[in-house]
Formats: sequence, C-alpha cells, structure tokens
Amino acid sequence: MPTSPREFPSLLAGRPFPLGAHPESGGVRFAVASSVAEAVEVCLISEDGTERRIELPEHTFGIWHGIVPGVTPGQRYGYRVHGPYDPGRGIRCNPAKLLVDPYARRITGDVTRMSDTLDYVGHLMDGVPSRVDSLGSVPLSVVTSPGGADTGTKPEVPFEESVIYELHVRGFTKQNPEVPENQRGTYLGLAHPSVTDYLARLGVTAVELLPIHAISSEPGLRDTGRSNYWGYSTLGFFAPHNGYASEPGREIEEFRTMVAALHAAGIEVILDVVYNHTCEGGAAGPSLSFRGLDAPAYYVLGPDGYDRDITGCGNTLNSGSPTVVRMVTDSLRYFADELGVDGFRFDLTSVLGRPHAGAFDPNSPLLTAIVTDPVLAGCKLIAEPWDATGEGYRVGGFGPQWTEWNGRYRDTVRDFWRGAVGVRDLAYRLSGSSDLYALNRRRPWASVNFVTAHDGFTLRDMVSYNHKHNEANGEDGRDGTDDNRSWNCGTEGETDDKEIRALRARQARNLVATLLLSTGTPMLVAGDERWRTQGGNNNAYCLDNETSWVDWERGDEQLDMTAFVRHAISLRTNAPALRQPHFFDGRPTRSGEPDLVWFRPDGCPMSDENWFDDGARSLGMWIDGSEALSRTRGGELVSDDSWLLILHAGADPAAFTLPSARYGEDFEPVLDTGSPDGKPSEPEPLEPGATITVPPRSLLLLRARR
Repeated sequence: MPTSPREFPSLLAGRPFPLGAHPESGGVRFAVASSVAEAVEVCLISEDGTERRIELPEHTFGIWHGIVPGVTPGQRYGYRVHGPYDPGRGIRCNPAKLLVDPYARRITGDVTRMSDTLDYVGHLMDGVPSRVDSLGSVPLSVVTSPGGADTGTKPEVPFEESVIYELHVRGFTKQNPEVPENQRGTYLGLAHPSVTDYLARLGVTAVELLPIHAISSEPGLRDTGRSNYWGYSTLGFFAPHNGYASEPGREIEEFRTMVAALHAAGIEVILDVVYNHTCEGGAAGPSLSFRGLDAPAYYVLGPDGYDRDITGCGNTLNSGSPTVVRMVTDSLRYFADELGVDGFRFDLTSVLGRPHAGAFDPNSPLLTAIVTDPVLAGCKLIAEPWDATGEGYRVGGFGPQWTEWNGRYRDTVRDFWRGAVGVRDLAYRLSGSSDLYALNRRRPWASVNFVTAHDGFTLRDMVSYNHKHNEANGEDGRDGTDDNRSWNCGTEGETDDKEIRALRARQARNLVATLLLSTGTPMLVAGDERWRTQGGNNNAYCLDNETSWVDWERGDEQLDMTAFVRHAISLRTNAPALRQPHFFDGRPTRSGEPDLVWFRPDGCPMSDENWFDDGARSLGMWIDGSEALSRTRGGELVSDDSWLLILHAGADPAAFTLPSARYGEDFEPVLDTGSPDGKPSEPEPLEPGATITVPPRSLLLLRARR
C-alpha cells in the first residue's frame, strides 16, 4: 500500500536537483521529473519482491522529490505515477506500471512479460488504462554509491592525430582465446592486457564503443527470440548495460576499470550515444519509463497523441524540451566527468537539431547546450549528420565544434575503387572535404572519414558481395540498405578462385590505404583488419552470434591484412604532412611550390578540364611537407618530407610519370597495395621524371625527399 507524507512524518523534502537517487542525510534523496503527474510514489522493492510505496512529498520546478530515511545503496526501486490518463493528448499516467528512473545509474533485470508493460486495454485510443501490475515483469532501478575507482589520465589526443576504431564491447572479445573465458564479451575483456596491447600495436588512438547505455530490446525482436545486439534501444541513459559485466551488478566498477586500462595504453574512449529515441517504441509500445512519467515532455507527439517518428524507431525524443535537454547534458556530463569518457558519437544527430521534429537548426537548444557546457566542450563531439528523413541529411551542416561522419567520403571512395566515378569528387575527399567543412572555419579533422561502419558490409564483404544477404535477420531480406556501392570482383560470395581472392584483398587494401592516407580523421571498424566477414549481411543488428563477433583466427589472410593496416597507420602516425590540421589552399611554401599539387598520369599538373573527365581512373596527389602546419603537443610547428600518392582504379596497367626534380630529389616507395603487407617489393628510390607501370587497381605512396 502507498504511504502518504502525512503517514511518514520523518520524510524530508530535500532538493529537486540533481535528479536521480542520491544517498544523503541518512537515507536517499529521490528526484524525478513529471509535469503531468498529480502524485509520484517511489517504490522500494525487497529481494523477495515485496514492495513498499512512499509518496514523494514535494513538487518543485516540475520535479517530485523527497528524502527517504534508512535507504542505502543497492536498494532496488521504481516509480508509480498518479494523474490523468488521456492518450489522445499523449498523457499516460498509470500507477499500475512500475517505471524505471530515467536517471538510474544501475538498472537490473529486463522485461519478462511484455503484455504487462502495456498501459492500455484493447486499442490505445479507447482510453482504457490497464490495471495489470507490471512489477515482476519489468527492470528495476538500483541506488548506487557515489564515486569509484580512478579512470586514469585522459590521453587528450589531438584530433589531427586520432585514428578511431569502432567496436562492440561484447563482439570484440567474445571469441578472443587470450581473454579469460569469464571475461570474454565484457568490459573487463576489453580491459585485458592482451586486448589493450593489440589495440596499441595496431596504432589506433581511440575506441568508439557501440551503445553501452542500458538496453531493452524491442517487442518485435523479443517475439522472435532475437535481441538488439547493436544496442540502439536505450532504456536508461545513465546506466552502463549490465549485460557487458562479467559480474552483473558490478557494471559501473568494471566500466571504470575498462576506461582506466585503455587510458593507460594511451587510448581514448568514445561512446556511441542514442539520444534520439528510446526502447519504448511507438505509441502502442510498452510503458517502461519516459512514456509513463511524462510522454509530452520526453517525446515529440502529434495532435492525436501518437509519437512522431523521424528516427525510424517508433518515437523521437524532443530536443526542444527542457526535460530532454537537461537529461541529455546530465547524462553526457556524468559519463565524461565521473566515468572518464573522452568523447561521444551521437546517433542520428540531426534529430538533436530538430526541436519538435521541425526544421534543422545547428543552433538548436540541445546542440547549443552540449557545445557550451564547460565539461562537454572539451570532449570529442562526433555527429552522425542524418536521420530517417530527407530533411535530416545534414552532412557538413553542423556547427564549428562538431566533427561529422562523412557519408560523402564513404560513397566517393567506394565508387572510385569499383570504377564507377572519375576523380573530381575524390580530390575533395582526399584533401579533407573543404567543400563541406571550411565555410564555417572548421578544420579538416572535422571530417570523420570511413569506408565501412557497423551498419553495412564489412571490408571483406564490400569486395565480395554485390547484394545484401540478410536472410538470418528473419525479415525476409527487407531490412538493410540496397545502396552498398560494393563490387564482388567477379563472383558473389566466398570462392576458392585464387585470382579473385587476390583481387579482393588488393581492393580491400586500396580502400584502407585511401582512408588512412586521406586528410581528416580516419575511422576503422573492428575486425576489418582481421578480414572479418558477415557472409554478406549488411544489417546484423539482431545477430548476437559468430556472424557479428570478431574472429580471432590467425590464418595467412588475416595476418597479412593486420600487418597491412598496422603499416599504413604507422606511416600516417609518423608523417605530419599526411594528417594536416589545416586545409590546403594552394599557398606557396618555403620549397617554392604550392602546398598541394594534383598530377595526371603523364606527370603534368591537372588542368581545369581534366577534372571533368568522368572516365579518369588515375590521380596523383603531391603534398609539400616543408610547411605541414602540424604542431607538437607543445605547439611548435613541425616539418616533414613531401609525399606522392598515386591512385589507379583502372582495370588495366597504367604508365605514370613521376613529377620533376622540383617536387623531390627522388621518390622512395613506402607503401604498395600490391603487396600483402603493404611493404614495397622494390623499395629503392626512383628518379624524378621516371615513368613507372602502375598495376591495375592499386595504390602507391612514395616519400619525396627534398
């Protein structure tokens, strides 16, 4: 039975902020936002499932709060909300539904009976509330202690030196034989010395973790025995997902240990965060937290009370709502400040710039709140600059403090190497995409370059399949994009044909080398360097099995690709001119030459009309290293050798004349995609003006010493 404040005279009001459950004054202060509630009860759940309900005594600024004496960390709890039930207006107060605290820092359990979570009977708009108590069928919030183990010193790697590595906490170590079995697929697995050593030797500077916020899979997946493996189905934005803990209940401690271990290896931690929708889905979905507390404050609703969906996931968090702005910035600050996280990649970030699902505004309330926050302003902020609508495609449209996943880079590089386009757009992508990022004075590293991501083909599948093969997803192949811009090199899927296998490996090396040698911030996907395949599945979001897990087999193909990626990253790391922090602008340097010169295969600079030859399949890029404009950590300018990058996507060999002595006393080959490990078979320096034969579909990097 509920206990009113009058029946509990020792109940103190406490303060409304900060929100959540915080031990203080001999108990715990609970504070939760709901502007539509008439009363809110905090419900304390014992180990045997017994419930004790206590009505929060105060309502300030739309926040219900009170201090409950005698409560200690480890206490499980939830909220029950009393008030109007009017689905036509989007108001869904129903005290029969036990709700997760949006600010819970630990969440235990999961949905066990979906029907119990529905707050309505029959059709939603009949307006008949369900009286089925959801206790026992829903996750519970858990009171946590403040503080914890040190997460180490943040590496603070400059963006121009960053090499990002996107990975899934569970999938990365689930099959790694060097990790103790009980730690595989967990935060501690990622903290294992064999894993941090592998990442450091590979040369990456940051891991970008697929969502680690508490996850609850969508009803449609549960009904078919599947789960949201990728994690884009958030239940709580403050709680690390307990499924990634080797010991459930210790997920916060293990998360801190993971961050500290990566920091000790000089590797930053970037979180993929999903502040555009929640796991509650569309209006007919479950009432687990936000919907039951105050749906109009959290979600974009239409005049009929139904959720507006610009995310493709059933609902849309309202980035124009103060409740959402506060929750998102509080969540980010908690992970950055208390859990040591270095940066964030925002899923479907365009939604955050569309208050009330309206027109995109780079200065929207939420985007502005993030970049002006004194803690968050120092974090790496990466936007996925699109959503599920045409209006939401905003590559290049974010403000000065944002970097962006550059979808145009991905498409252009894929198209070039499959022989579908000329070199005009490629030149922009190789040199940092100034057409997208220079206008608002952003730097080249604002372009997060990638050719593969978790969403889509792996690198191996990119060169092995023309079409998606998503049958295992259980959606009859309807899911996943058909716009893959891939090429199977002559046959669909796996083959024993040695020539095709060799071509595929070379094409993969071309793609990776282009990525790592382009100006901008490169992002690799975990397992691509290990020649991982998903069997042509380009949307394995629901496959928590060997399809999605990284394969740690050590065959020749895997070892060769790993060696190649390591070599290419090393070249980038040690060549400031290849990762410049400023755009090329044709300025003369101390060498007397422009900072960047584009060459035709005949050794002459490109003319204006050459750029409009859509049949061109070869391009030379000379970068003057005498004034690379890169700086040491102390701020001093550093110089470098000059470099010549030759890209040839044609199906036949091509003669390429090296530039004259003005551009280098000699040209030393340092990377060749025709070699399995990237190291040239003939590394002797070449004379200026020499004509070389470039093999079909290959890339060369030469050091131009002056």
